[in-house]
Amino acid sequence: GRDPDRKQSWTKYLTHPWLTIRVQLALGAIFIAAALPKIIDPPSFAHMIYNYRILPGGMINISSMIMPWIELLSGLALVLGVWRRAALSIITILLVTFIIAISINLARGNAIDCGCFDVSLANRTVDERLGPLRFVILRDLGILLLCAPAWGAERCMPPAPPPRALLLASPSRA
Repeated sequence: GRDPDRKQSWTKYLTHPWLTIRVQLALGAIFIAAALPKIIDPPSFAHMIYNYRILPGGMINISSMIMPWIELLSGLALVLGVWRRAALSIITILLVTFIIAISINLARGNAIDCGCFDVSLANRTVDERLGPLRFVILRDLGILLLCAPAWGAERCMPPAPPPRALLLASPSRA
């Protein structure tokens, strides 16, 4: 009897606007902070992508130019509260991709710099790079968990009404 009430209580807490707005702002700030060094120094970021040894050579430079802007725009969308569902979807996909790519390289013993927040750390030794990779995976899993309250809030929200201009132009209003 009490279990459904407890679940409903947790759902109410995790989808409460006080929490979800703060989570949305934190996620946005994290992705804005991660994007800026990559936008400033695309060659270093391209080198880091190359070191993952996952993408074909022809995709590396274009990825290093596009991915930071996707991160920045998604982060800004969350901070500004626009296109939340699309931004949250993109951020979730990026986090899962990052976790998989880093895990593949950790399993290979490939000592990469993740390129997450600082592209200037490219010259560290193998030992200096392998140790933090486990932490990076845990950190990204934690950030991914931050998406849960935001997704829960999105599911609980009623659909946004259509823009006023569309309502005025609809044939049913004539």
